[in-house]
Amino acid sequence: MTEKEMSVYDHIGELRKRLIYIVVFFFLAMVGGFFLAEPIIVYLQHADEAKELTMNSFRPADPIKIYMQFAFIIAFVITSPIILYQLWAFISPGLYEKERKVTLSYIPISVFLFLVGISFSYFILFPFVFDFMGRLADRLDINQVIGINEYFQFLFQLTLPFGLLFQMPVVIMFLTRLGIVTPMFLVKVRKYAYFVLLVIGAFITPPELLSHMMVTLPLFGLYEISILVSKGAYRKAKKAEMLYQNEQK
Repeated sequence: MTEKEMSVYDHIGELRKRLIYIVVFFFLAMVGGFFLAEPIIVYLQHADEAKELTMNSFRPADPIKIYMQFAFIIAFVITSPIILYQLWAFISPGLYEKERKVTLSYIPISVFLFLVGISFSYFILFPFVFDFMGRLADRLDINQVIGINEYFQFLFQLTLPFGLLFQMPVVIMFLTRLGIVTPMFLVKVRKYAYFVLLVIGAFITPPELLSHMMVTLPLFGLYEISILVSKGAYRKAKKAEMLYQNEQK
């Protein structure tokens, strides 16, 4: 067996070990999610946006479906730092020592941005869109009968994508430090990126212009922040590379 083949097998074995860690921790977090799901569901049903609504179940399986979805989402949020750490541990041998320390610090930043994205969409975007839908139904003389499954699916549709999209600066910074993207490239493809973000915003929000703009404008801002972050990460990566080359001479 050649050294190269051993290297491939070593990488596969290391990846399998990292995946096992993630699966085991996710299973434990899922158990915790079963205990946390019920109080969170009850709390959200009595929040300002929903306290005047009567939640209805149109199918016998709706309550257990919502319960399992919340348990899964809670488990994913709890496990996300572990997932990011295992990803970092898998790729860290290929990084410089300073890059390892810097990229490790991305994990708490990523979790923080995810929570910021969720908070922004839940406390700002969701109330506006939900209120707009209610006022539109009143103007059209439509009596809304809210299903608990439909209510929470709508909530998930608006909040979870924002939590992921708020990862953009961290992902760009990480890819820049790996040399996969550069700030020059991000500036060059800005108009295409804006178009993609417009399409994503259209998928997230209802077909209504003001709600669409409330989603896409923050996404444009995140992209511009990502360019600034990429510029800083690019300069640091070049400086670290020059220092490493000088040390090797």
